[in-house]
Amino acid sequence: MWSLWIAAALAVYVTQVAVVLVMEHRRPVQLTAWLLIVLACPIIGFIAYLILGKDYARRRRIQQFKEVTLRYAEQLTERAAVPIARRDEQMNKQEDLYRKLSGLASFPVTANNKTCVLTNGESTFESILAQLELAEHHIHMDYYTIRDDEIGRRFLKVLTRKAKAGVEVRIVYDGIGSLHLSQAYIEELHQSGVRTSCFLPPKVAFFDRKLNYRNHRKIVIVDGEVGFVGGINIGDEYLGKDPKLGFWRDTHLRLEGNCVAYLQEVFMNDWAFASKEELAGSRYMPKLPDCGKERVLIVSSKPGQHNHQIVEVMFAGIAAATSRIYITTPYFIPDPSLTMALRTAALGGVDVRLIIPGVGDSKLVLLATLSYLQEMLDAGVKVYRYEKGFIHAKVMIVDHMLATVGTANVDLRSLLSNFELNAVLFEKETINRLEADFIEDLKHSCELERESFSRRPKGQKMAESLLHMLSPLL
Repeated sequence: MWSLWIAAALAVYVTQVAVVLVMEHRRPVQLTAWLLIVLACPIIGFIAYLILGKDYARRRRIQQFKEVTLRYAEQLTERAAVPIARRDEQMNKQEDLYRKLSGLASFPVTANNKTCVLTNGESTFESILAQLELAEHHIHMDYYTIRDDEIGRRFLKVLTRKAKAGVEVRIVYDGIGSLHLSQAYIEELHQSGVRTSCFLPPKVAFFDRKLNYRNHRKIVIVDGEVGFVGGINIGDEYLGKDPKLGFWRDTHLRLEGNCVAYLQEVFMNDWAFASKEELAGSRYMPKLPDCGKERVLIVSSKPGQHNHQIVEVMFAGIAAATSRIYITTPYFIPDPSLTMALRTAALGGVDVRLIIPGVGDSKLVLLATLSYLQEMLDAGVKVYRYEKGFIHAKVMIVDHMLATVGTANVDLRSLLSNFELNAVLFEKETINRLEADFIEDLKHSCELERESFSRRPKGQKMAESLLHMLSPLL
């Protein structure tokens, strides 16, 4: 009898492992993490995999999402009001890079844009709130986190007043990121005429096995003319009011011009996906006058094996670097391609510098981040830990050629499992402003020394190794 029980248990054990191997063989990074969990916690680990792990691209609703995307793309093409950036001297010098960027991203490089870098929460919130006050036709907001706190109430006051004045207001919020948003807050929005939709509500996501996928975007669009994107959600912590983290360092963008049409398209897709309502494109995509000389590329990504445009664009930029790569990210858990690209660049003499937090908002994620640093240091990458507070900016600068600002961290969750959005910038003045912020951040950071870092306690190294294996799921 005992032998039968042992044989049955072994069969179940082997079957679980076999299922994970078959389902994840095309995703080796996730495969390692899920195998560890299933081997260490049979049954429970396998149930967790069934709920959280399956590739999002295999779900029926992602096909519906793709269909909506195609329809909106057709509307935008028919509208024919978004000029593509013309080639200039810089494009000619980097012909291969621009060809790659155009092929990798879903949208083209647009012309006639104007950008403004917003440093930290105070300037970002004031700029957004001022623009909301000017709205005449519609306000579209797409956020990972909205909180019912002091700054959240300021947004509530403006949005409800504009809605009562006849402005169309729509808000998409993520089911996990805004899990603690009060029902009273949402009801107050609804009573004024604001329409909201929850992107993958927790209960629906749990039973539909999509709990691991999150809409991490932060988008605001006013009248189809002005847009905002970057790392800042709506919450008091972004104003430095979290006693644990203190000063909050972040970066956001204000955008005007033709690139806003593609921000709008991303929002319209998210709204259709979350609310099941498709918006008429022409009403929300007005023809815009030339407002600047900047070129901007909007890059969106979503879960699925063939939807990793952000990581592909980042890889292309890093591979094209000849002098410098500056990266700021709150979480550094790169996929193998970015790890190899950064190491290769540093070993080839490129000045690669990375700023990460000194104090993290998650101890587990910080340990996972530290587990990737030794190989960076060994290759010659200069790593700095920010000490003034918590750094949450998501910025990459390559030579004086391009920079990216957006919602995607350099971590596996952002790169593979989330809905994200970045803006690629090419104007030298904008890149110089981002560089100035980076240099200022270096003044408040401590550089890690390769030898001293290698002598950290063995217990920490063991914890890092464990989190390294589990990092795709953090």
